[in-house]
Amino acid sequence: MESPGYWAHLGLSGLPKSVVERLTDFNNPRQEWRRLFSEVMGTFLLLLVAAGSGMMNAAFGDPISRTAAVVAPGLMVMAMILFMGRVSGAHFNPAVSVAFALRGDFPWRRVPGYIVAQFVGAVLAVLLLQAIIGESAANGATYPAQSTTDVAAFLMEVILTFGLVSVILGTASGAQNIGIIGALGVGGYIALAGLWASPLSGASMNPIRSLAPDLVANDFTAYWVYLAGPLLGAAVAVVAAYMLRGRGGGLAGSQAAQGALFTQPQNPDKA
Repeated sequence: MESPGYWAHLGLSGLPKSVVERLTDFNNPRQEWRRLFSEVMGTFLLLLVAAGSGMMNAAFGDPISRTAAVVAPGLMVMAMILFMGRVSGAHFNPAVSVAFALRGDFPWRRVPGYIVAQFVGAVLAVLLLQAIIGESAANGATYPAQSTTDVAAFLMEVILTFGLVSVILGTASGAQNIGIIGALGVGGYIALAGLWASPLSGASMNPIRSLAPDLVANDFTAYWVYLAGPLLGAAVAVVAAYMLRGRGGGLAGSQAAQGALFTQPQNPDKA
């Protein structure tokens, strides 16, 4: 049983108990396996596109342009948010899971499970790509440009992830409550960030997206850039969100972060 302060944090303290139960059924532990499967599936599909373009180019002589390669992950994330946002919150990224937890919209106890699910989905995707295409997973990895430094790539990942998480937290805030239109903002940002910054750092913005091909290829060159950069950028975005909107995203933020599955029959007349 959640405390009264929890309901007040979500802005539900004045509602009837039956309404509160229905609105917050996304917090039901019985739904956890669905959420975790959603994170596995969504991250799997994201990595098929994000890592697959580089591996396809290595195998077939660069048929995929850089523009297509960086826009495709944004479109995939947009589709997955629309498809599975109501199930798990459609994180597909440890930096997003940590950011939601830091803001208080997502329980810390669920963060490890989400990260493991994201890891499993990402690694399965890269292994499948390597088996089908026959090219090393290293071709789907992210590396700093040869003409730059690891520190410069790290700073770029901090900036890019700060922007990404800011968009996610903003569109998942009760102050704005724009619903599924947020998918357009998030997917569009990923595409624009890739168009602008992929030549320098690869525009990963996601520790799992970079870890999976590195792990399969057993090449962790500069991986710290793609672990520390996104996590730091996410933390800074949470601070900025607090300065802009205050603590937490309210009910809309919690539903966006955790999903909004229902197990009880919906009958508003009896609420």
